[in-house]
Amino acid sequence: MAITRRSALKGMFQGAAVTVSLPFLETFAIPALASTPANYPLRFGTWIWGCGFIPEKWIPQATGTEFELPEHLRHVQAFQQKMALLSGFDVKLDGVPNKPHVTGCLGLRTGIPVPNREVVAPTLDVLIGDQIGSDTRFRSLELSASGTTNSYSYRAASSPNPSEISLLAFYDRVFGDGFQDPNAGHFAPRATDLVQQSVLSQVSESRRDLMRRVSASDRARLEEYYDGLRQLEQQIALRLEPPAPVENFEFPSRPEIPELGAEMDTVLENHRLMSKLLARAVQANQTRVFNMLLSDTASNLRERGSTTTHHTLTHEEPVDATLGYQPKVGWFADQSMIGLRDFLQALDEIEEGEGTLLDHSVVLAHSDCSIAKSHAVEGIPVIVAGSGSGRIKTGQHIAGYGDPISRIGLTLQQAMGLPTGQWGTLAMRTDRTIEALIG
Repeated sequence: MAITRRSALKGMFQGAAVTVSLPFLETFAIPALASTPANYPLRFGTWIWGCGFIPEKWIPQATGTEFELPEHLRHVQAFQQKMALLSGFDVKLDGVPNKPHVTGCLGLRTGIPVPNREVVAPTLDVLIGDQIGSDTRFRSLELSASGTTNSYSYRAASSPNPSEISLLAFYDRVFGDGFQDPNAGHFAPRATDLVQQSVLSQVSESRRDLMRRVSASDRARLEEYYDGLRQLEQQIALRLEPPAPVENFEFPSRPEIPELGAEMDTVLENHRLMSKLLARAVQANQTRVFNMLLSDTASNLRERGSTTTHHTLTHEEPVDATLGYQPKVGWFADQSMIGLRDFLQALDEIEEGEGTLLDHSVVLAHSDCSIAKSHAVEGIPVIVAGSGSGRIKTGQHIAGYGDPISRIGLTLQQAMGLPTGQWGTLAMRTDRTIEALIG
């Protein structure tokens, strides 16, 4: 087993168990201090925009590495070599009703064509988080820039990870009370943390007895509760240890109250500020898993001066006979890619060794459908950005030709180190990774 800050010498003395803690060793330093990119912490995140895209404005004409970005992707031109575009992958319904703005998004994230929000399996960000995020203060962090607390990160149907919509609340949660500056040079655990750890340990000791005395359904509920309790114990344990230094970390100042609203320009600015703050939280090893929502899948965004939402336009705006698509809907799709640019830039401007935070991350960016007017779940647009320290091959366009979109989820799980051989159900069940995507 790897030697970590929690490693200890264990043995027996006169019939009693003895544990001797180790002093702080150089080997305990978090990977962010290592000299090679492969030794930096591995991060995973998702980024969602609602109501799909305009295919002819988004899908490159050529596949492989020699392709030009279409008009709506010109905003992310600077990241062409740091991302892989995936088109033509479908959520297979197998007769399951397509619930608009839900089935496609959660089908992509669970490998199951779900007819509603009753998710019966963890979303892939949770699966990956269990693999790479168990020793950070937060198992994951969720943010929404458009004022909706909706989330598409689920451990189970009754356990969504709600999105934080307030920039100030997010700052206080991460960088307020409980945050230990990794470069402060001094450390003193709080007395309240010591007391809380003691209380939680006593609660944990009675768990087995309680589990034996309740019904199967109550045991399932208790397991969810104990999972949260274990995460709380872990957070308190981390507060009792000095954080390892983080290179290039700048403690963020408390932001001013931003303008709130659903206007596209307001949401983009709020999202830009949230992205920068989230990037600092990830850099400081507060979490290794994150989910950012630019807009809800049934997008409530509006153009300034208009009362009609993006979602309403997808249903009511006529298709322009000359253009072949809905021009106002196309404007929202185009503006959403500005948001993606800002998100990737926030990660990429933080240097780590010879690379950046983005280079040591994998970001799955996607929408909930392809053509929003018909709620089509065939050909949902997907971008995988960041190489995860070489685990993902970027700078390419991969066409799926109608293959199940679960192939993307399976590939990402394996790239992130999960021993997953198959994933999905019914026609979405697959054991085929996308070999061209694996580094």
